[in-house]
Amino acid sequence: MSVRKVGIVGSGAAGAALAELFTAGGIEVRDSFDDVDLVLEALPEHLETKVAELSTVDRVCPEHAIFVTTTNGLTVTEIASRTGRMSRTVGLNLPDPATLDKANAVELVRTAVTDRSVLTTVGELLRGLGKEPIEVGDHPGFLGSALLLAYLNNAARMFDEGYASRDDIDNAMIHGCGMPGPLARLDALGIDTVHDALTALHQRTGDRVYAPAPVLRRMVADGKLGVKCGTGFYGSRAPAPVTTRATGGRPVRRVGVVGSGPMATGIAEVVARAGVPVTLVARSEVRGKDSRAAIERSLDRAARRDPALDVDGVLAWLDTTGDLGALADADLIVEAVVEDLDVKRGVFAELDGVAKPGAVLATTTSSMSVLSCAAATTRPRDVLGMHFFNPAPRMKLVEVVRTELTADDVAVTARRFAGELGKHPVDCTDRAGFIVNALLFPYLNRAAEMLRELPVSVADIDTAMTQGCGYPLGPLALLDLIGLDVSLSIQQALHDAFPVEQAPPARYLADLVSAGHYGRKTGRGFHPYP
Repeated sequence: MSVRKVGIVGSGAAGAALAELFTAGGIEVRDSFDDVDLVLEALPEHLETKVAELSTVDRVCPEHAIFVTTTNGLTVTEIASRTGRMSRTVGLNLPDPATLDKANAVELVRTAVTDRSVLTTVGELLRGLGKEPIEVGDHPGFLGSALLLAYLNNAARMFDEGYASRDDIDNAMIHGCGMPGPLARLDALGIDTVHDALTALHQRTGDRVYAPAPVLRRMVADGKLGVKCGTGFYGSRAPAPVTTRATGGRPVRRVGVVGSGPMATGIAEVVARAGVPVTLVARSEVRGKDSRAAIERSLDRAARRDPALDVDGVLAWLDTTGDLGALADADLIVEAVVEDLDVKRGVFAELDGVAKPGAVLATTTSSMSVLSCAAATTRPRDVLGMHFFNPAPRMKLVEVVRTELTADDVAVTARRFAGELGKHPVDCTDRAGFIVNALLFPYLNRAAEMLRELPVSVADIDTAMTQGCGYPLGPLALLDLIGLDVSLSIQQALHDAFPVEQAPPARYLADLVSAGHYGRKTGRGFHPYP
């Protein structure tokens, strides 16, 4: 059987995107259902509405017609069982209909009784339209929607709690890990559409991550539905986050960096390339020389990409030493040692006795309490977090983390200086995970947990997010890139800080780490690396 004529029930984003796809592929889209090969349902996520409409269509369309539902919060089985075509009903999961024209893959959802010939027919239809089907079982949210909706809902909840601003949340995810800005994405998808899907998922799973954030309920009640009505999180038909350049604060004429690992050398390189004198303090003179050599190698690589880069000129701004006292004249000192709170507190206690009055003291921690570092000093007003992302020379984001005690001019100084380094600073308060890790790692952890809960492959999950949603990397490949040991540690820190809100590390992830598989750096993680 081939599909030549299609009827569509529903005129929302999913229905419109698929109608355009069918038409472009030479498939006739009809207004009536008495002579169609396939019926596509793209109604809001209300079971009774879907069942009523499809039951009506069932009475007039040919017996051979296939039913396809675009549900992402209900199950295909409960729809199929009540509409008369149990074995001839499948699902198409479109987590983000706006990206369908760019997507190379679509999730094709089967039930326990779906006729294999139906799957074959719909699969051939999709391939003919340039979309590779990812065949998945019928479980709430399937793959892409389960991951995307939880991510978007967490971001809405973060905004609702006043933890970070709209623009800072979106900028953090765009510049920190290349993911779409979640609040702009909510506007584009439709606040009501996402709210309905989350409600359906929460009712079927009981998982609190799908309980719609209160702000979504309020926005739906107020008619603030996003781009389609001209007002939502952004109140504009073309939502885009902005970065406001900070001015004022304390002068930064000389910078110190404490540490000798990739983060420390990366930050020192960035400061030197900005033409600001910087001193890197390692644990010894030997480690200091090694750090300088690492920076030289990095600059040499950068010069091959940009011949205009003056390597010797950059290195002239850099000093390395093993003596912490060399930072006595620094206006800003950035601690970038190992992620161990006792070690960090020890460094801050030493800096308290070395740094001049008024110097800004910053920690690059990604998961520790900034206030705990500040408490090791007698000047907690001068302490904050400046969370750079690895590799610091290439990554644009800096999370500026203020504690309850951080002085206003200290936060302004950090934000302004990050901008002077060519970075995108975002503000957040001192809470485990800050913005990026608090949104990114639950998404990654949920993807890893799917491998234990569902009959899916690593490739299925990553393909659903890259080819289906347009993400630059699949979640499991991204875990491999970050390092499974690092990822496990961060998710555990999030769970320890918020044992109810944040899930423990996925068992599959923990098992790989226990086996010594840490991802790319060991040659094996969720994916093998030759």
